[in-house]
Amino acid sequence: MDVIETIMTRRSIRTFTGEPISEEQLNTLLKVAFQAPSASNHQPWHFVVVRDSQMLSAIAAAHRYARMLRKAGCGIVVCGDKELQKMTGFLVEECSAAIENMLLAAHGIGLGAVWCGLYPSVQLSAPIIKLLNLPENIIPVGLVVVGRKAEENPFENRYNPERIHHETW
Repeated sequence: MDVIETIMTRRSIRTFTGEPISEEQLNTLLKVAFQAPSASNHQPWHFVVVRDSQMLSAIAAAHRYARMLRKAGCGIVVCGDKELQKMTGFLVEECSAAIENMLLAAHGIGLGAVWCGLYPSVQLSAPIIKLLNLPENIIPVGLVVVGRKAEENPFENRYNPERIHHETW
């Protein structure tokens, strides 16, 4: 799939078949995440891959927007390391770029995925920190739920020229 087509047709998928994804597919998603841009090339990310059904269910129970995780192939918690990137704003941006790479790659290889936010919500991130036993220097930025699609969401043209400004507002 061409990169522009991938970007234009990617949609959040929240319904999965329950089938596992392959090691090759998982490795593809992780490899593209590591290729994300980062300020001063700090690469502050860590990835917690969750495939165990009990842990997937525990995370789904703790995160009200991640209920679909129970039927997904896996969940990938994208975390930022405060020791590698001291500026939290940059850390979140960099981890978000890694998340977007994974979402696009998942679509490009025929999988479905959705981004479930964690940071900055303490209500959403605190249970994940506890469940995954994350160290103090690690911020869980987002959860990528990925699996084999059980739905297709149609293309939606989101282009809005009214929000484009040239030279000044």
